Amino acid sequence: MADRSLLHPAERDLLEQVERLLADPAEQDNSLRAALAALFAYSELQRERLERVVRISDGYQHVTRGEKQSLVDQYDRQLRRLEKLARISDRYQNSLREMSEALRDAALHDTLTGLGNRRFLMERLKDETERASRKGQLYAVGILDVDHFKLINDRFGHEAGDQALCLIANAIKDALREYDQCGRWGGEEFLIILPDTSLEFAVQVAERVRLAIRNTGFDFIEGGGGVTASIGITIYQPGEPYSAAVNRADSALLQAKELGRDRVAAAS
Repeated sequence: MADRSLLHPAERDLLEQVERLLADPAEQDNSLRAALAALFAYSELQRERLERVVRISDGYQHVTRGEKQSLVDQYDRQLRRLEKLARISDRYQNSLREMSEALRDAALHDTLTGLGNRRFLMERLKDETERASRKGQLYAVGILDVDHFKLINDRFGHEAGDQALCLIANAIKDALREYDQCGRWGGEEFLIILPDTSLEFAVQVAERVRLAIRNTGFDFIEGGGGVTASIGITIYQPGEPYSAAVNRADSALLQAKELGRDRVAAAS
């Protein structure tokens, strides 16, 4: 028998009333009893079918909600996994970027003095040459060589020579303008680049560098000083390769050496 607990009270009362009539002995001979009994049985059958359909529908909706919930859970798990992968990828890319920057920095700087190395200086020379071609702003190039540096190494050792090079590097850097460039060209030679500078003013800057080195205290050397440098300087000429300017500055440096060292020589 179908469950009547969910029926409307009026419907439930009607069914109970019909059942009582069908069970009443006084109505056994009623000509309508058989038809009423058949109608009642048919009504119960239809209600059972309807309840079955409702149960199937409820079950389907429950399964559908479960599947939807399962899909939401899967989506959340995938989303968390992707977020984790994105964080790992970001950290990996940051590490690669930092490593690349560190390698580039190491490739362009002299490990002893901290100044730019020869590669760094060649890149700056290319930049200044392109700027000179584009804007017509010439630049000065100077080569500095520490006088009698071999004697420092021979008398006080290579460690003293390295300390001297570091102090000289600092003296050069401090004597230059903020936008000037300098670096270690090789051994005890340094190169300076003075953007948008005339030869006359470049000589003044080179003199300032020379005096800064001469006035530096080298406490680890007996007497505390006596270290000097010679500088050759020139101006880049439009249309020539930057190597031509470097060679001209090198020739001027040789001239400064031949004239007695501790001086600046210029080549136009």
